[in-house]
Amino acid sequence: MTPTGTGTERLTSEEHDHIEARESSLGALFQSRITQTPHADAFLHPSADDTWLSMTWGEAGEIVYDVAAALLRLGIEREERVGIASNTRLEWILADLAIMCAGGATTTVYPTTSHSDVAFIIDDSGTRCAFLEDAEQLTKLREHDALYQNLRAVVLFDGSDPDERVYTWNEFRDMGRRHREEDPSCVGDTIAGSRPEDLSTLIYTSGTTGQPKGVELTHDAWTYLAAAVRRRELMVRDDVHYLWLPLSHVFGKALIAIHVETGCVTAVDGRIERIVDGLGEVRPTVMCGAPRIFEKVRNKVMMTSNSGVKKHIAGWAFGVGEKTIPHRLAGRPLPPLLKAQYAVAQKLVFSKLQERLGGRMRFMVSGSAKLNADVQRWFLAAGLKVIEGYGMTETAAVSFVDTPESPNPGTVGAVVPGSQVRIADDGEVLVKGPAVMRGYHNRTDLDAEVFSDGWFHTGDIGRLDEAGRLMITDRKKDLIKTSGGKYVAPQKVEGAVVAACPYISQVIIHGEQRKYVTALLTLDPEAISAWAAEQPDTALASLTPAELATHPAVIAMVQEHIDRANEELERWETIKRFAILEKELSLEDGHVTPSLKIKRRTVEAAHRALIDSLYDEEA
Repeated sequence: MTPTGTGTERLTSEEHDHIEARESSLGALFQSRITQTPHADAFLHPSADDTWLSMTWGEAGEIVYDVAAALLRLGIEREERVGIASNTRLEWILADLAIMCAGGATTTVYPTTSHSDVAFIIDDSGTRCAFLEDAEQLTKLREHDALYQNLRAVVLFDGSDPDERVYTWNEFRDMGRRHREEDPSCVGDTIAGSRPEDLSTLIYTSGTTGQPKGVELTHDAWTYLAAAVRRRELMVRDDVHYLWLPLSHVFGKALIAIHVETGCVTAVDGRIERIVDGLGEVRPTVMCGAPRIFEKVRNKVMMTSNSGVKKHIAGWAFGVGEKTIPHRLAGRPLPPLLKAQYAVAQKLVFSKLQERLGGRMRFMVSGSAKLNADVQRWFLAAGLKVIEGYGMTETAAVSFVDTPESPNPGTVGAVVPGSQVRIADDGEVLVKGPAVMRGYHNRTDLDAEVFSDGWFHTGDIGRLDEAGRLMITDRKKDLIKTSGGKYVAPQKVEGAVVAACPYISQVIIHGEQRKYVTALLTLDPEAISAWAAEQPDTALASLTPAELATHPAVIAMVQEHIDRANEELERWETIKRFAILEKELSLEDGHVTPSLKIKRRTVEAAHRALIDSLYDEEA
């Protein structure tokens, strides 16, 4: 495969030296941060009554070292896996840092992960200890007794349990404190022995078959990424970063490393319903999120200004703001008239939006899915910078990132310092650098599919502009990524539907860059006719399969089966709306291959209007 375009971020000697001199592990990076700024605030976190409490780096260090010592007391060895299943909260971060300082490796588990996938992840990863948010997560483990019995200890962030192997957060810390008293150098010695190539994090991501794949990321991946991002000065020591993203997602984990590297303050609260209040209370300078959060803000503003005088004023203001974008991106002063108009727009409209976001926002970063350029320009018009980044779980989340000084809507920026990018002759984006995974856990067969000559194949189609900025244009494979940043494996979802409903013969789901998943379905003519003949409404028996496809009774019946299938899926995989086609997809229509595999893009093109109608509620 011949590369058709390349890009490498040019480094100054100072940047090169800083990146090359990075710490050997996340534990060492955390240790260095405590030494540098022990009395500076590290975290803000909500109390039980939702007031914000602060924690210094030195205070965080004492907790982390206690928990790390407890893990060492239990016999956790280098690279041994320790799971975390919890929503985003301070304890998640402290537990993760403790695992790093104990030389272990964190297995991340979404708290919404299904029972069966939890069992697979714990078993496949070889996890031996687990930090869980509450009794609900503990119940998931106990449903698989053999796996549960294989755990040395479970630590609950909230609640308690009579099992002697289940500790409360404070009990576990107390055990670690006692171990530190007995062996004061245990944590420091372990940190000193950690190597850059050691496994740090094991993150499971769904493949095209729906079977989760464990991505192995090393300590060096995180320390390199943190050093590289710091050289871009995206986050600086004086920043206040609002963190609400799921920490089980690679993007959230990357933000932890960047936070430790920069020493900024991070306000941690994963409750989605508290974001608006939290922004007003914390008044952050930086926030990261998936595209959907920015879409929601835009939609809400547009809905509250959709009539009368408000609509006229808002429309005028954003029209003025749009005219200022070329000048502001180029660093040119605004023409006098436009400057005066923009000042009025700022006072009447934009200042209110800026205050809703805290009033101090320097910029926001969109990642984990493609951000619509129109949404990005809408924020720019309002004086709010949203820059885009790009990466994958396999590349530690951040391979490219734009610059807040001069955002370029539609691009994800240049490759991060110290990494390389190539565009293959088929348009696929290839990446090489220290942040790329060392491989898939227990799946060396898959490694051969994604690596060639040291280059990682992302599966995305893109191109580089003249400045080396990447523009993602398409997915190479069928794996769906929603606008909320979640991956959905079509075969998994479609298989669940077919298994749940004997009357459905074919399923093709949709959701790429949409906020939810929808499906086109076809019915088995024989099965649906038999169903109709058994119904109390005798009129159904006289209808053809095509007529039954649009009958309310059939739609209601199918909905019941869809609901049943959804119970077996992750929340982001569930089908929210569907449409039933009049007849099955056939070889004659060109919609299936000779082996009866559905031609997805052909079907999507043929039914584009119908698919779009399933998303009318998105506006």
